[in-house]
Amino acid sequence: MARPARFRNPLLPRARSCYAILRCERQQSIDLAQDTSTLVLGIETTCDETAAAVVERRPDGSGRILSNIIRSQIDEHAPFGGVVPEIAARAHVDMLDGIVATAMKEAGVDFSQLSGVAAAAGPGLIGGVIVGLTTAKAIAMVHATPLIAVNHLEAHALTPRLTTALAFPYCLFLASGGHTQIVAVLGVGDYVRLGTTVDDAVGEAFDKVAKMLDLPYPGGPQVERAAQNGDPNRFAFPRPMLGRPDANFSLSGLKTAVRSEAQRLMPLEPQDLDDLCASFQAAVLDSVADRIAVGLKLFREQFGPPHALVAAGGVAANLAIRNALQNVAANAQTTLIVPPPRLCTDNGAMIAWAGAERLALGLVDQMDAPPRARWKLDQDTATPAALLNTRARH
Repeated sequence: MARPARFRNPLLPRARSCYAILRCERQQSIDLAQDTSTLVLGIETTCDETAAAVVERRPDGSGRILSNIIRSQIDEHAPFGGVVPEIAARAHVDMLDGIVATAMKEAGVDFSQLSGVAAAAGPGLIGGVIVGLTTAKAIAMVHATPLIAVNHLEAHALTPRLTTALAFPYCLFLASGGHTQIVAVLGVGDYVRLGTTVDDAVGEAFDKVAKMLDLPYPGGPQVERAAQNGDPNRFAFPRPMLGRPDANFSLSGLKTAVRSEAQRLMPLEPQDLDDLCASFQAAVLDSVADRIAVGLKLFREQFGPPHALVAAGGVAANLAIRNALQNVAANAQTTLIVPPPRLCTDNGAMIAWAGAERLALGLVDQMDAPPRARWKLDQDTATPAALLNTRARH
């Protein structure tokens, strides 16, 4: 039986041609107006926040947030004790159009005024990434606006430049539920990973400890809150990787130690719970401080003194960790910069800002830009052979 001929839409080449012409005209207008501000819509859907924002990047490189709308999905995921990817993706589908409309309205901006549309194209839960990136592509296509497919990790890395006049290079401590890295930020799109976790991320360890202690979701803030009432010296938990010459992290052994101690004490009294959290957090602080001190040493050896130590990601909202980082920065004779808590967790403003930074350098993407579940920040850097069988390869 003959194979049926593949259907080809006769209007598609013409549509692509028209879009290319409009893009060319828009790019020419951008090139002619490089001494003016740019407006970028940013969309974030990589995990359990549905977010959109409009950010202005001024000619001098400074930024201004015109709107930043975030809709958390905590209530949807709380009954399951963690993020359920399918539920997250469906919530993004239901919420995103309204979130984008609200962000545009609050900013007082029309789609025709946008200089670019940015979306987090990964890494993250692939269902959510597809929702956000597809929405951004649709907006860019309809309004002939440049598309910027943003690496979610790069957005965290560049966020401090949105709120502070920070020059390159600087040393970044990126810590969240899915990532823990020490990165040399040398420029937009130019990153060197100095250290990473070989197993659990810092935020992941906090969440898992919270779950094993039956604390409510989200667990990280619950552990921090309980630790405030506990004795950090009651339990002698291990400080993983302490004193090693590399800047890598490992937290799975610490997590196991907490589980063993909790099982030994069952049933747990309220004070036991607080002391376990306090002792766990103290061990994390010591480990993080040591690892970052080594990371700063490696930074200086390779790139000279950094302009700052920057903390980004959801874990940077933890006040105890901020205080520990302040001491590390002081000992290294550098400045600690931490974005406001609302910009540490996932948000649309950081995506819009990363898009604006890339747009200023002419770095835009085509409509075939793929969604990615995994996307290393230092994509072109080879993983050391000793870490190939660990999570550091990601």
